[in-house]
Amino acid sequence: MGPRLNLIAAACENMGIGIKGRLPWKLKSEMAYFTKMTSQTKDPNKKNAVIMGRKTWQSIPLKYRPLADRVNVVLSSNKIEVDDDVLLCSSLEMAMAQLQQPPLGETIETVWVIGGSSVYKESLNMPECHRIYLTNVKALYECDTFFPEILPAFKLLQDPDVPQGEQEENGVKYEYKVYEKDLKD
Repeated sequence: MGPRLNLIAAACENMGIGIKGRLPWKLKSEMAYFTKMTSQTKDPNKKNAVIMGRKTWQSIPLKYRPLADRVNVVLSSNKIEVDDDVLLCSSLEMAMAQLQQPPLGETIETVWVIGGSSVYKESLNMPECHRIYLTNVKALYECDTFFPEILPAFKLLQDPDVPQGEQEENGVKYEYKVYEKDLKD
């Protein structure tokens, strides 16, 4: 089996993750956490990959695309304009297969799904899906995009790399949660 597949997202009380192609909140510390988690590797000779749908790719401001220090993978059934160093795939299965083939397969430590909603939903059902890193934003925001229901096979756990307890920024409280797939299921 190739690299593990993790999901990372921030969702408010109604599991909303976005509105009109944007995040509904501005939380610099939470964004720094996202960057650290998706960039950091245990092996300094490896990189992580981030998989995202076309709308998520297009929602990233141009100056931040592609996301630095990560292999960027964009899923789209249509040919779209992406940088030369971005992998464009027509399906999640195709992306996972390409990330496991040499030379990429030898350099990828962890694969992170970073959105959107349909990519999260499809990822949850994949055998490679290992963990969900979900920031629970303790407020209600108007959203038009939502994180899918977390399957019963995923159980809450403590991860020493994840800050514990309630955080607060700009008057918004949030908490980092980590769910891991119960391998018995």
